[in-house]
Amino acid sequence: MSVNPAVVAQFKALKMGRLLDTLESRLDQARQGQLGYLEFLQLIFQDEIERRRSQSLKLRLQRATFEEPKTLEEFDFGSRPQLNPAAIHDLACGSFIDKKEHVLLYGPAGTGKTHLAQALGHHACRAGRSVLFIKAAKLFRDLHGARADNSWEQELRRFLSPDLLIIDDFGLKPMNFIQAEDFYEIVAERHLRGSIIVTSNRTPADWLPLFPDPVMANSALDRLAHKAHHIVMKGDSYRAKTRPQSSIPFSTFTGPTED
Repeated sequence: MSVNPAVVAQFKALKMGRLLDTLESRLDQARQGQLGYLEFLQLIFQDEIERRRSQSLKLRLQRATFEEPKTLEEFDFGSRPQLNPAAIHDLACGSFIDKKEHVLLYGPAGTGKTHLAQALGHHACRAGRSVLFIKAAKLFRDLHGARADNSWEQELRRFLSPDLLIIDDFGLKPMNFIQAEDFYEIVAERHLRGSIIVTSNRTPADWLPLFPDPVMANSALDRLAHKAHHIVMKGDSYRAKTRPQSSIPFSTFTGPTED
């Protein structure tokens, strides 16, 4: 039996047109005597709530601009015995975001820093929080470009507005003065208003020489490290484990030759 067109129009007028996706099945349950009147209403409204919740999560994940949809459920804690899974899952609950605290993930390349950072961001999105993930190099490029067209303040707000900002691969190379100033501005502005996750191949003690101005360096890192959870990543590289095995030893490869 098709749904009355008047009911369809009413649902659409209330912006609940997607309820029609499950309405037939709920009506079938009601006709078979499986649902009471109140239960029927509760279920169709719950269907709409779940749909809107799912759509909101999808939008938050899109706006977060993650590289990959990484989650804690996929993380191999067995390969990182130095990590305390309970402590990581506690962070995933998001209390550090409520407290405006930060998370610093550092260690050798390929040890899962970016995976964990994105997984914590994914859990934050699930909890209804706004997240932005960005590589440090792109962050500096975007702010540099914004200076050129006088949109720097607007671009800066993009990094200040989310509940959680994730800066990946920080410290790959020293910063120039403008980059250091931009990084300081973000840290100083977010210090009491929002959380930051930073991943780096260097320990925080090795970040100081990356700044051209030691006073700015100490001021930024004092704010960042003072309220931060430090997570040291150790072990073999994930990438090394998944790298294709070549039958030709790397040392014998000499590169392309000219005809």
